[in-house]
Amino acid sequence: MNSMHKDPMNPSERIDQLIAELTDWRGKTFASIRKSILKADREIIEEWKWRGSPVWSHNGIIAVANAHKDKVKLTFSHGANLPDPDKLFNAGLAGNAWRAIDFFEGDEINERALKNLVRAAVDYNQIKLKRKASAGTRAKVQKSKK
Repeated sequence: MNSMHKDPMNPSERIDQLIAELTDWRGKTFASIRKSILKADREIIEEWKWRGSPVWSHNGIIAVANAHKDKVKLTFSHGANLPDPDKLFNAGLAGNAWRAIDFFEGDEINERALKNLVRAAVDYNQIKLKRKASAGTRAKVQKSKK
């Protein structure tokens, strides 16, 4: 009676499977990146979007990761607005919003710096959410005066 062919795996299980399928250095790198992201904030949600990309969110998208042939790319949706004192961003620097970190074989992951960047992204999303909420409140107040 299963007329819907819904994927039985949740996003976290799909990410587990992706990591398991990456049997070279990329799987280990992906797993380390994921661990750092999840350690940075307990309320981060794992999602699966855009034809098979792991996405981490908290009040909006924080980052998306993709394994390429020669690298693992971690892209922050609002990277241009985040402080990066450890200079982790090394890709996607030309755009207005997105910034990425390309991890290559043999690269060390600076867990402390990555967790700080994730926390900054969470903070940015929360500030953006508050601004949106207060802008909505102002609009309602102005309408009610008429």
